[in-house]
Amino acid sequence: MNNVLGDKRAIFVLLGPALLVYSLVMLVPMLWSLGYTFFTGSVITGFEWTGFDNFTELVQDPAVRDALVFTLKYAVVITVGQVAAGYSLSLLYVFFLRKASGLIRTLVFFPVVLPTVAVALLFQKFFEYAPQTGPVNSLLEAVGLHGVDWFGTPATAFWVLALMDIWRSMGFYAVLLYAGLVDIPDELLESARLDGAAGWRLVRSIVLPLSLPVLISSIIFSINGTLKVFDSIYALTGGGPGSGTTPLTLLMYRTSFFYGDYGYGSTIAFALTILCLAVTVFIFRANKRDLTQG
Repeated sequence: MNNVLGDKRAIFVLLGPALLVYSLVMLVPMLWSLGYTFFTGSVITGFEWTGFDNFTELVQDPAVRDALVFTLKYAVVITVGQVAAGYSLSLLYVFFLRKASGLIRTLVFFPVVLPTVAVALLFQKFFEYAPQTGPVNSLLEAVGLHGVDWFGTPATAFWVLALMDIWRSMGFYAVLLYAGLVDIPDELLESARLDGAAGWRLVRSIVLPLSLPVLISSIIFSINGTLKVFDSIYALTGGGPGSGTTPLTLLMYRTSFFYGDYGYGSTIAFALTILCLAVTVFIFRANKRDLTQG
C-alpha cells in the first residue's frame, strides 16, 4: 500500500476519474454560473455585458433583502427545531427505548422517505381554511375558537412551513445523533451514575460534551440544507402569500426562469453560495474555540 501511495502515477490513475467527474459536474457549472453574473439576458433573448451592475442591483434590491431575512429566519428556526427534536429523540432511544428503538426509529424516520410534494399536500389539507375546513381548524372550532386562514398571512404560513419541515426531518437527525450517542462507552455512563450524576446533570456533564462533534456536524448539515431550501416551500406555499415566504433560492429561480434574467439570477445564487460558506466557516471556528476553552 505504501508503494502505491508513493507512486504519483498510481495516485493519478486512482483519483483522476473521480476528479474529472467532479470537475465536470460541479466546478464547470459553478464557473459558468459565475460568468453569467457579468451579463443580463437569457439564451432566448441573448446576453449583454453589464459588468458589476448585477452586484450593485443585488445590494439595492428590496426583494433580495426580504428574501435574505426570510432565509436566515427560516434557517435558524428550522435548524434549532430539527436538531433539538432529533437530539431529544436520540436521548429517548438511548436511555428509555433502547429495546424498542428499531420500531420507534422506523416510525420516526418514515416521514424522511416521503416525497416532499406528498407531505406538502398533506399539510395543506390539515391546515385548510377554505373552501373546506381542515382537521386543525375543525379542532379549533370544536373547542370554541375561530378557524385560522393559515396560508393567508406570512406569519402563520411560516409556522406551518416550520412545523412541516421539522416533522419531516427530525427522524433523520434522530438517527444521525443516535449513531453518535451509542459510541459513548457504557462504562463511562455507569461510572458517572455511581458518582451521583443522573438525568439532566448526566446529559449536560457527560453526554453533551462527548456527542458535541456529531452535534456540530448535524447543525452544519441542517443549516446548509435550510439555507438552500426550495422544494418544500415551493410545494406548500409557492413563496406566498405575496412574497412572504420567498427564500433566496425561489427568488433566484423566478428571476432566472420566469423573468429570463440569467445574469441577475446567477448573482443571487453566488450570494447564497457565499452565505453558506460564511455560515459553515463561522460554525467551525466557533466550535474550535469552544473545544479549546473546554
